[in-house]
Amino acid sequence: MKTRTLLAAIALTLAGSAFAAGDKHDHAHEHKPMHGGVVVEVKDIDYELVAKPTVIQLHLRDHGKPTDVSKASAKLTLLTGAEKQEVELKPAGNKLEASGTFKVGPGTKVVALVTIAGKPAGTVRFALK
Repeated sequence: MKTRTLLAAIALTLAGSAFAAGDKHDHAHEHKPMHGGVVVEVKDIDYELVAKPTVIQLHLRDHGKPTDVSKASAKLTLLTGAEKQEVELKPAGNKLEASGTFKVGPGTKVVALVTIAGKPAGTVRFALK
């Protein structure tokens, strides 16, 4: 009987710690789209992907402020159903961008490999709605 009580106490302790660790948003900014796209946060950077049939844009914000993308690039893999498309984004003002013909829409999955000058490349995953 003591073993069950001890195991239950340990399980509750671990569950409480896991719950508390799950919400790391103790910073003041929100993760809302500012350009009509989909926002994902990775390592304190908000990545907002705006994907349209003729243009794809990636906006980066660090704690709510635009990130300098003048020496950045991104390689995207678009997965729509069984189709796969590779896209390279280059700096265009305060965002990364590519023009062309893209098969994007609800259900499209996007994997972005983003390189920012002076930092290791990071991977960001999006699901378009």
